[in-house]
Amino acid sequence: MLSVGSPAPDFTLPRDGGAEVSLSALAGRKVVLYFYPKDDTPGCTIEAIDFTRLAPEFDAAGTTVIGLSKDSVKAHDKFCRKHGLGIILASDETGTTCEDYGVWREKSMYGKTFMGIDRVTFLIDTDGKVARIWPKVTVAGHADEVLAAARSL
Repeated sequence: MLSVGSPAPDFTLPRDGGAEVSLSALAGRKVVLYFYPKDDTPGCTIEAIDFTRLAPEFDAAGTTVIGLSKDSVKAHDKFCRKHGLGIILASDETGTTCEDYGVWREKSMYGKTFMGIDRVTFLIDTDGKVARIWPKVTVAGHADEVLAAARSL
């Protein structure tokens, strides 16, 4: 995984609504890049709703929020409509960006191992460097904690 102070790997990915999002296009802004396992699952839904609730405050802090999973743009669009989400959801179907950020890992559940996305959040500063990392995110209160950190940069 990346460490604080490392340059954040650039990416250009399709996003909800059919456009693209790239880290380099957001130069000069802080970016919250949160990785989550799957659209419309309980923890992922709560996390997306919480970031959406705070989206105006993130914007006021000069910060763009991007949620990233391997779900398709079509799945992201459905997820956004169903829950009224107001943040960017990027689609990394190839998993390249997940690998670049070190969040694509072997996981285990019920005695079976599989590859999946760890729920990890990165706060990237205006110079494109990793300012903070939240590994092993606990969803409750997470968006508020990330907002406080973004405001302090």
